[in-house]
Amino acid sequence: MSEIEIREGEYGEKVLTVEPGGIEAIPESDRHGRAKQLFATWASPNLEFATIYVGALGVFFGLSFAEAVVGILIGNLLGAIAQYVLTQDGPKYGVPQMVLSRAAFGKLGNILPSGANAFAAGIGWFAVNSASGAFALASLTHLSTLLSLIIVVLVQVTVAFVGHNLIQSVERFLMPFLAAAFGFAAVFVLTQSHPNVASHPFFPGAFLVFVGAVYGYAAGWNPFSSDYSRYLPQSEDPKQAGKSAALGLFTSATVLQIVGAAAVTAGMRDYGANTNPVSDFTHLLPTWLGKSILAGIVLGSICANALNIYSGGMSFLTMGVKLKTNLLRALTAVAFGVPGFFLARWAMTNPANNLENFLLVMSYWIGPWLGVVLADKLLRRGSSIQKFLFTSRENIAGPIAFAVGTALSIWLFANQKFYTGVVPKHNGAWGDIAFPVGFVIAFVLYVAIGGAKVLKESKAQ
Repeated sequence: MSEIEIREGEYGEKVLTVEPGGIEAIPESDRHGRAKQLFATWASPNLEFATIYVGALGVFFGLSFAEAVVGILIGNLLGAIAQYVLTQDGPKYGVPQMVLSRAAFGKLGNILPSGANAFAAGIGWFAVNSASGAFALASLTHLSTLLSLIIVVLVQVTVAFVGHNLIQSVERFLMPFLAAAFGFAAVFVLTQSHPNVASHPFFPGAFLVFVGAVYGYAAGWNPFSSDYSRYLPQSEDPKQAGKSAALGLFTSATVLQIVGAAAVTAGMRDYGANTNPVSDFTHLLPTWLGKSILAGIVLGSICANALNIYSGGMSFLTMGVKLKTNLLRALTAVAFGVPGFFLARWAMTNPANNLENFLLVMSYWIGPWLGVVLADKLLRRGSSIQKFLFTSRENIAGPIAFAVGTALSIWLFANQKFYTGVVPKHNGAWGDIAFPVGFVIAFVLYVAIGGAKVLKESKAQ
């Protein structure tokens, strides 16, 4: 039996042809693209309003502008480093990121993180970005927010349904406009900002919560990393692919989040229930630029959600879902679009609380998942994991470390609207450090429980 499943069907570089297959490895004959193209793939999805809003949270939490900038740099740097490392496996193995996760978790054990990512990306993040896109379209066209949401979701689902090549083309085609529009907006907002505004006495608790939110935003892309590098030929430099992806993610997210923090000091109000936060931001801009930004926010939400629903579907299929159809991957885009629409409709009633809580929830599970995956990579030190990707082989250390790391970090350090952990309940100055604690616990546990097994597998090759 072959160690790896190869995707059937011809696809090549056709942009409007529906991508065949599911999570199988891409054959070398169907590989195409250049590593440098990944900069646009990961820059365009962050050139949208959700990114701005993440930066605004820091000042709303009571931080000074300078403190918010430091938090933005730390959170995005951590997410970009993981993106750099994980992206490199795409050209090597030709499979999605959550399939690669099977090396550390085993085929059945990997269902847990795959399910978490399918929900978080295909429904959760899809809802967050759909909401901001709908707000922008409503402000631009004066349509109702409901009709605007329907239009935005239909376009996003259509792009994801067609698949990889169309997604990559959309990201590259829209990046120049998005970069120009948000670049002009950055200049106007920064010149109106008051960066010396004093902070409120919420440090370090607010700072740690904010870093967790920024990291949750950046790290939300980590479980997708190889999904968009797996079509690259094996001849492409994997490190260059990693650099392009990490730089695209870090640059776009950092710049717009700094703009968001500056916008608050320039007079952008806090967001309450039943408000349109997008129009509140554009009021800081000249009319002509405000309309361009509204168009950019709509297009940016499409760039982001094409990736979210596509990769959410990939994660869902990694759980073991199979149907006798060559359009299985495409159909998952439609399946996730429906619940994502209803969640977005609900999120639009209170964008501030709903987005803040979602960002923190994202980091809760991704921290432990990264701890397991990176520990496994460190132990293997470059040895091939190809034979573990599609075989019925288990690695109990992965799910144990993941579950314990997630549970303990949330129980001890979560600081959510609906749950406060043991430590922040008695000492609010700790803020929310669940994500680094979860990472460390999972990393250490995996090495302790599964280190010997992984080293033995590596030496056997």
